[in-house]
Amino acid sequence: MKITYSIIAPIYNEIESLPELYRRVKEVMDASGANWELILVDDGSTDGSTEKIRELAQADKTIRPVIFARNFGHQVAVTAGWDYARGDAVVIIDADLQDPPEVILDLIQKWKEGYEVVYAVRGEREGESWFKLWTASLFYRLIYRITDVKIPVDTGDFRLMDRKVVNVLKQMKERHRFPRGMSAWVGFKQVGVTYKRAARFAGTTKYPFKKMFRLALNAITGFSYFPLQVATYVGFISAGIAILAIPLVAILRMTGGGSFSGQATTLIAVLFLGGVQLISLGVLGEYIGRLYDEAKGRPLYIVREAPED
Repeated sequence: MKITYSIIAPIYNEIESLPELYRRVKEVMDASGANWELILVDDGSTDGSTEKIRELAQADKTIRPVIFARNFGHQVAVTAGWDYARGDAVVIIDADLQDPPEVILDLIQKWKEGYEVVYAVRGEREGESWFKLWTASLFYRLIYRITDVKIPVDTGDFRLMDRKVVNVLKQMKERHRFPRGMSAWVGFKQVGVTYKRAARFAGTTKYPFKKMFRLALNAITGFSYFPLQVATYVGFISAGIAILAIPLVAILRMTGGGSFSGQATTLIAVLFLGGVQLISLGVLGEYIGRLYDEAKGRPLYIVREAPED
């Protein structure tokens, strides 16, 4: 059977949202009049979501469960969805229903107009604290400014991609993944669709500040040398200050100025330069560690159960 649309939903402890996710996706996709499949990628859930996915799959063959052997992370779960998707167009959506399934029809319309990547832009965001809104806004704008690829601001993973785009993305096997950056990097004809992001249907967020920081780090190190360049700039600035300070201190000492007597100035300078060096080593270590992960060549994920094509 020819599949036109593949809907990918990474699942991690979303047992309360799963039935509603399935109901709304089915209602929307049946309205499209085309053949479709819903790929539920269980990312090592511990709340019973795995059993619920199996139950839904037994009741409806349009559901294709992909069960991980353990938790590998949201971005890797998206990658597994790409690997198992069979549709001409592939949609990524969050399972918490903050991304309304009804918007999929708007994405499909743009795809039919000839666009190959249709990303959803968050015009409004319900049910989120000011801190979450502020950090999210800072994250998107920081990534946009310092990465080599211009990733659209206020966009998440919620998007539709043509089969040719997905085939290219499947060739990209880096371990520290940032799908929204990868889909921007490949190019093709892209357009945004603005929507109102809803509040979480049930449960708690799976992206606290720590995970958001790690995601930002993946985005920056995966698509930019900016941190390495910053370390270089700081080094030049420090060296410049030292060169200017040497004759100034010598003159003040010779004229009897007491401002620079004792070891306080020396200690401050040593601490400052030591801090710069340690930060620079940390940045280098982050990049080297990622090279080490890539060199090991381990699989991105391990599947316990998967559908047969």
